[in-house]
Amino acid sequence: MVRTYLLLAWTWLRASAQYPVSLAMLTLGSFAVNALDVAAVWVVFQHTETLAGFGLAEVMFLYGTADMAFALADMLFGNVDRLSAHIRAGSFDVMLIRPAGTFVQMATDRFGVHRLGRLAQSAVVLGIALPALEPGWDRAWMIPVMITCGVVIFASVFTLGGALQFLLTDAPEVANAFTYGGNALTQYPLNVYGEQLVKAVTFVVPLAFVNWQPALYVLDRPDPLGLPHWLRFAAPLAALLLALAAAAAWRAGIRRYRSTGS
Repeated sequence: MVRTYLLLAWTWLRASAQYPVSLAMLTLGSFAVNALDVAAVWVVFQHTETLAGFGLAEVMFLYGTADMAFALADMLFGNVDRLSAHIRAGSFDVMLIRPAGTFVQMATDRFGVHRLGRLAQSAVVLGIALPALEPGWDRAWMIPVMITCGVVIFASVFTLGGALQFLLTDAPEVANAFTYGGNALTQYPLNVYGEQLVKAVTFVVPLAFVNWQPALYVLDRPDPLGLPHWLRFAAPLAALLLALAAAAAWRAGIRRYRSTGS
C-alpha cells in the first residue's frame, strides 16, 4: 500500500512540475493566506498580554503544532473528502476496478506539493515559538509525538468525512466542520471555549489530543478545567482508536456502495 501511494503521488507531482511557475505561485499563495491566521493572533495580543492565561509564545506553540499536523494530514490524505465529487461524476467506479486500494487512490488524487506552503508556514511559527519557550528535554520529546498523533487524528477525521459521503453525497460541508473547523479550534487554548465543548472534543471527537492535552505537559501547565493528568499522555491511544473507527467506516462504505450506473 505504501509503495502504491508513493508511486501515485509521484505521478501527480511530476504532472504538477510541468508548470513550475504555477506551482510556485500556488505554494507561495498558500503560505501567505495561512499567514493571515498568525496575523490575527498577533492582533489579539496587541490588546491583551494573555489569552485565557496563555502568553503569545504559548499560543504560537499551540498554533504551530496544530497547523503542522493539519497541513501534513491535508497534504497526505485531505483529498479523501472529495469523494462525493467522484461518486457524482462516476469516476469512483473506475477506481473500484483498478488494482489499487480505493483509499490510496482517493488520497493521492491530484496530489499537490503546493500544500507545502501551509506546512512551511506552520514550521516557521513553531520555529519562532520554541526558542521563546525553551521546553526542557525531559518534556520536549512529546512534541514530535503530539504532531504525529495530530496527523493521524486529522487524517482519521478526513476519512470519516469521506466515508460519510457514501451515504450523503452533499456531506463535504459537514466533514469540513470537523477538519478545517477542528484545525481552527485547536489553534487556540481550548479553555477559551465553553467547558461542554472542551469535554466534547476530548471524549467524543478527540481533537483535544491533537495538541491541547500534550501541550499542557510540554508547557508544564495545569489543566484549567481540572481534567485527569493522565490525559496528557493519551494522544497515541486516542489516535489509534479514531484511526480504527475511520478504517471500519471506510470499509463499511465500500461494502455499501452501489455503482451510479455511469
